[in-house]
Order: sequence, then structure tokens, then C-alpha cells
Amino acid sequence: MQIFNFKSDVNFLKLRLPAAILSLLLVATSIGILVFKGLNWGLDFTGGTLIEVRFSQPADLEAVRHDLAEGGFGEPAVQFFGTSRDVLVRMPPQDQANAATLGDRVVANLKANSGDEVTLKRIEFVGPSVGDELVEQGGLAVFVALLCILLYVSVRFEWKLALGSVVALAHDVTITLGFFSLLGIEFDLTVLAAVLTVIGYSLNDTIVVFDRIRENFRKMRKGSPEEITNNALTATLSRTIMTSATTLFVVVAIFLVGGPVIHAFAAALLMGITVGTYSSIYVASAVALKLGLCKEDLMPTVVEKEGADLDPLP
Repeated sequence: MQIFNFKSDVNFLKLRLPAAILSLLLVATSIGILVFKGLNWGLDFTGGTLIEVRFSQPADLEAVRHDLAEGGFGEPAVQFFGTSRDVLVRMPPQDQANAATLGDRVVANLKANSGDEVTLKRIEFVGPSVGDELVEQGGLAVFVALLCILLYVSVRFEWKLALGSVVALAHDVTITLGFFSLLGIEFDLTVLAAVLTVIGYSLNDTIVVFDRIRENFRKMRKGSPEEITNNALTATLSRTIMTSATTLFVVVAIFLVGGPVIHAFAAALLMGITVGTYSSIYVASAVALKLGLCKEDLMPTVVEKEGADLDPLP
């Protein structure tokens, strides 16, 4: 059932030049932020020690940070974790001898300085070599995903549409990473999983649009490639709006009440789905048209049977 009924086609591609300028600005800005500021790599990638402690009373983060620095623990990152009594402490990699008793020494330091009852809830160690390996494998996973998508869409549709879809996906990933770099949100394995999820979500939306574009090019005898594409985008707009809206409802709920453990994951999905919906309309299709997509590219190949062109005997 169509939730939104349009009596005429919406001329989406009328705005493709402003959309292209906007996309180029966003991508260039994101790349600039990533180059100069970089990502706030989480413990999964940098290596180090994560310690979660619980205070009997609401904790003072500045005091906790000062006490640990004075106690010879360097300059750890300290933040609340869910409540004002739960505190997360992140420290750079420690040598094996110190790491074995690190949790006990941190708890003893906080107890002595704060006067509160402090309980060690968990402690995690990640070696720097493991972190470097995860960075390499994470980047490789994104690259392989884009390459496989390029091959898949080339086989199923046409190389111009395939290139458009990959440009759109690269656009989504770059802007999402730039968003994380700008806000300094921690980038860990859960966020990497969200980025790969965004790639799959955006591709699914793009494939639906491409299916209708191919169908229109084969059915519609009149109309320019731009008009045919606008018709396809209008026909799939209802589905796009409903899918994106229902997905965003869930993601917003996770972002608001899901807790700090999946906060960054939800933020990546929220940004990626929003940008992915936009790119399915204004990036993927626009790039394919810019490459010269036409009716001949999407018409089925006719295979002539042997002898079919011979004249019948008198």
C-alpha cells in the first residue's frame, strides 16, 4: 500500500547540482577533519587498560583524574559510565608486571584519596600489537565490502550504476567518520560494526532504486534518462521514507536510552542512515546519469537462435 501518493513525478534531479556541491563540501570537510584531527581511537585499536569502578557516593571526575595523576598513573581518560557512581578509567598500555596488579592499585589509590568505598567491577587489557592489527583488519573489511559491492552491482546491473553505488557508499562512510572525528566520539569495534551496517543499509536502498530505474528504462518508450530516473525515485519514495523512518525510530530509542555501552554504535547508525537515505537519491543516481546512463545500457541482450534469420523455403 502506498502511504504517499504523488500525482506527478518529483523532479529530484533538478537539485542535483546543489546536492553535488553540498556533498563535495561535506566530503572535503570530513577528509580535512580526519587528516588534521584524526579519530578518537578506542581501547580496541590503541591498546591499553580499561578499568570500571563503582563509588559508594557520586564521584567527582576531576578529583579522580587528579588523584590518579598524583598516584603515578599518568594522565588517564576518566568518564562516567551510566551513572554518577560508575566511573570508567582508560590508561595507556602498561608493562606486564604493572598490568597484573593495576586494578588493585587503582582501587587502593581511589579509596585512600576519596574516602568512599570503591569496588572494582571489571578490567580489560588490550595489547598495542592487537590494536594495530585491528586497525588494519577494520580498514581492509571496509575496502573489501566496497569492492564486492562494485562487482555485484556491475554483474546485476551495469558498471555505471555500480560506480554510482560505490561512490554513494564511500560518501556515506567518509561523512560518518568525519562526524565522529569532529565530535571526538570514541571509535571502537562496535562503531566499526555500525559503519559496515550502514554500508549494507545504504546499498539495500540503492538497489531498490536501481531496480526501478532498470524497469523504467525498459518500459517507458518516451522520456529522457533524467525523467525516467525521477519517475523511479518518485515511485520508490514511499518505501524509502517508511523504511528510513521506522529504522530511525529504533536507532533514536537506542541512542537515548540504550546506555553508554552502545551510545557510539547508535550515533554511527543515526548519522549513517540519514546520510545514506540522501545519497541513494542524490548521489548514486546522479553519478550514474553523469556517466551517461541510457536505455541501451539496461536493455536485455537478445540472443538470436541459429537459423532464425533464414527465409522460409518457398
